[in-house]
Amino acid sequence: MNNRQKQKIIENAKSFFRDEIVQNHINSACQRASKLSSYNINPFLYKYLANFLTGNDKPESIAKALVLPRILGTSINTSFGMKIQSLISSLFEGLGSTTQGIDIEFIDEIDKRKKYCQLKAGPNTINKDDVVTIVNHFNGVRNLARTNNLNIGINDMIVGVIYGDHNDLSSHYKKIEQNYPVIVGQDFWHRLTGQENFYFELIDAIGEVALEVDATKVVSETISKLAKEIKNKFD
Repeated sequence: MNNRQKQKIIENAKSFFRDEIVQNHINSACQRASKLSSYNINPFLYKYLANFLTGNDKPESIAKALVLPRILGTSINTSFGMKIQSLISSLFEGLGSTTQGIDIEFIDEIDKRKKYCQLKAGPNTINKDDVVTIVNHFNGVRNLARTNNLNIGINDMIVGVIYGDHNDLSSHYKKIEQNYPVIVGQDFWHRLTGQENFYFELIDAIGEVALEVDATKVVSETISKLAKEIKNKFD
């Protein structure tokens, strides 16, 4: 992979995060979080959580205890998960494969062998049915390679997991590893780009987008709107 392609991945990642994640987080997630109807409030806990967070159970404190976990945790993780396929398409624009069941093909910068790679997002993003599908795809490619006298070994068919650590792989990935390699996080990006620390450069690049964002006003407005609903309903 050349420097232009590496830089393209970084720019694609920044654009994706800026356009798909940040805007949706600000516009949609905060809007939903401002409505009492979007919560399943536990009547035994909401006042306790408000006191735990702020030292009182005023409507604004209750609103904070509801809003902050939602917009800083649940909503952003759900949004990211739903947009995984878009992320993968964005990152690897122009690097696709014409082989059925394969997302990208690249020369491994460590062993210098051509890899046929199916891309996945994180260490817990596949299910049991995916295991059979992936293995069948890889078996099909290898059978076709034998028919055409192509030198494609088991280690040339890989699952590339774009973030995470190998120790965190789910049991589904470990089943795939009984047949084919699963390359994760830093190791995957090292093999793809030839740069050992590219994974962390990519994380830092997305972090630069985060520095562009100051949503304190939006968060404050979200809490205020919810607090008014809480006051009207419970006071």
